[in-house]
Amino acid sequence: MVAGVDAIFRGGRVFTGEGPPRELVVAVAAGRIVAVGDDGVADLSGASTRDIDVTGGLLLPGFTDAHVHPVQGGLERMRCDLSELSDRDAYLGAVRSYARAHPEQEWITGGGWGMAAFPGGAPQAVDLDAIVPDRPVFLPNRDHHGAWVNSRAMDLAGMDAQTPDPCDGRIERAADGRPTGTLHEGAMTLVGRLLPPTTHADHVAALLDAQAHLHSLGITAWQDAILGAYANIGDVADAYLETARDGRLTARVVGALWWDRGRGAEQIPELAARREELHAGRFRATSVKIMQDGIAENFTAGMVEPYLDSCGCSTLNRGLSFVEPELLRGYVVGLDAVDFQVHVHAIGDRAVRESLDAFAAARDGNGARDARHHIAHIQVIHPEDLARFAELGVVANMQPLWAAHEPQMDEMTIPFLGPERTGWQYPFGSLHRTGARLAAGSDWPVSSPDPLAGIHVAVNRRQPGAGDEVGAFLLDEALDLGTALSAYTRGSAYVNHADDTGRIEVGALADLVVLDRDPFAAPVTEIASARVVATYVEGREVYSA
Repeated sequence: MVAGVDAIFRGGRVFTGEGPPRELVVAVAAGRIVAVGDDGVADLSGASTRDIDVTGGLLLPGFTDAHVHPVQGGLERMRCDLSELSDRDAYLGAVRSYARAHPEQEWITGGGWGMAAFPGGAPQAVDLDAIVPDRPVFLPNRDHHGAWVNSRAMDLAGMDAQTPDPCDGRIERAADGRPTGTLHEGAMTLVGRLLPPTTHADHVAALLDAQAHLHSLGITAWQDAILGAYANIGDVADAYLETARDGRLTARVVGALWWDRGRGAEQIPELAARREELHAGRFRATSVKIMQDGIAENFTAGMVEPYLDSCGCSTLNRGLSFVEPELLRGYVVGLDAVDFQVHVHAIGDRAVRESLDAFAAARDGNGARDARHHIAHIQVIHPEDLARFAELGVVANMQPLWAAHEPQMDEMTIPFLGPERTGWQYPFGSLHRTGARLAAGSDWPVSSPDPLAGIHVAVNRRQPGAGDEVGAFLLDEALDLGTALSAYTRGSAYVNHADDTGRIEVGALADLVVLDRDPFAAPVTEIASARVVATYVEGREVYSA
């Protein structure tokens, strides 16, 4: 007999984390699920029990975002936020309005512009100069692999036609060599190093703003994909530590410590020491993030075969490997040996292969263990490597919102990959069929953090709201709704070693979400129309619509 039930969810259907939804009643006590069953569970109700009516909706486990940058997202929301806009004029209007409203700001920062809004994905400094001529401007793009800067910023950085490209990046230039205002990958640091430091107070405010936003989308946990001195915002780990200790961090968070690709294995003991420091409340830093390549749109994703040019001819460019493959294998073996999970960014098929080779070396060197290593983004996977995910126990960490026709895909990716490699993109269905374990995330602020939008694309291979004139993108790689939901709940919880979440069963933590409708009961083209009614962490409401 269960006593002291705090809440009972009844009246709707329940998705437990796998299989089809069922009409069930769920009871919660002391932060855990204590009963799941038929109407008899409702008899456990007492005088102080909250009765939560789910009629017409769906109760499911809280979403876990397996790859997200909440502090960056929060900072962009607090600064010159371009993420909800889509064209050049709208971006320039937003920058103009922000600059006028913040005359005290030494730098204009923020970001979130899309490459597809500009020819070749490269905006021009001259456009920013016309609206902000007297202050430096530094605006990372939506994927944070490039930045748009004005002439004042480049002057402060001492950039001119003689400035060399860094080894891990590229400066967009005019015919005479002059920088034109777009900095790719490592070239961003030429200006980014001059930015005023983001304060600890800024980090905390951004984290709390982001947490509220993510809870409103049903997200109860995540893996922060970068903790460390990366980009221009600084290390945000102490913001997590402070809010975890004082109870303001209501989400469950695993941090991925940043691997400095300019250093080597000597940083492994430092990372292990940092792991011991960063452990409080619902926060721990037990993963290490290695960025192995760039992105396809600026030709820095690592490819087995060269990119094509605009005429469809092969080039000499195969993209970048930020870490030499032989070194990567040694680093992963070393990190695995001291019980780190390794979280790799890999977009191109060569980068994915190099990452799988490194995980194979770790298994050969250290034996199989419950590390739950994962590769994020997995845009292009060579067919010969698909089965290796399941064979090696490597989780495929997908960002499903990207697996659709949209300008960045159709204009800046497909022509330069060619027909064969285009068909290898985002092969979620193939991975699932080979037995790979799937997890899901958003990479916010690169793209929307809304899990329902991502699930919509995973199932439909179309963006929410796309009309019939927009064809599905490689529909054979679509997932069914149950599998996509499981990836965003059970699968991503697995990545975080949070085995008592991501499911609705007796003994699990009561991290739960209520939707306003049951997506299983409607056409799959309506998945993204569902809305979160309430979000709970250990049975405590952290969001209500």
